[in-house]
Amino acid sequence: MRSRRLVVVIVASVLSLPLFLPTTALARALPGPCHLHRGDGETTQAFAARTIRCAVRRLGPVPGGAARAVCIAKRESGLDPEAVSGTGAYRGLFQHARSYWGWRYDTFTEPTWELPERALHGRTNAIVTIRMVRRYETWADAGWPVKACR
Repeated sequence: MRSRRLVVVIVASVLSLPLFLPTTALARALPGPCHLHRGDGETTQAFAARTIRCAVRRLGPVPGGAARAVCIAKRESGLDPEAVSGTGAYRGLFQHARSYWGWRYDTFTEPTWELPERALHGRTNAIVTIRMVRRYETWADAGWPVKACR
């Protein structure tokens, strides 16, 4: 009887373990890199910066690291993932050209990541950008002049 109780306790403990794992451990089990959750009271801009830092860490390196990537996104969109230029031609955190977005999404994402296809989705925009910069090796060659983000 005592061994049966021990088995029940062990099984119950193992089954309840996911309830006690930190959010970041659970996020790693979801599709694609940097599937983060916005913290209570975290601003849109702070969450966007955290997502960019994660993308650099997981998919980089990129010249200037995460600090430069965040600086460029801040310059381009004010770290607003839903930013759209006045003409509507550029969208998202890094202001991707609308006319190129489909090709960029197809080229720089993986179907198994299940990323939303919208340029206005911060995580998708950050991942596409970091993978582009990594492939082209410089921000300028990928389409973003560094300017004040040195």
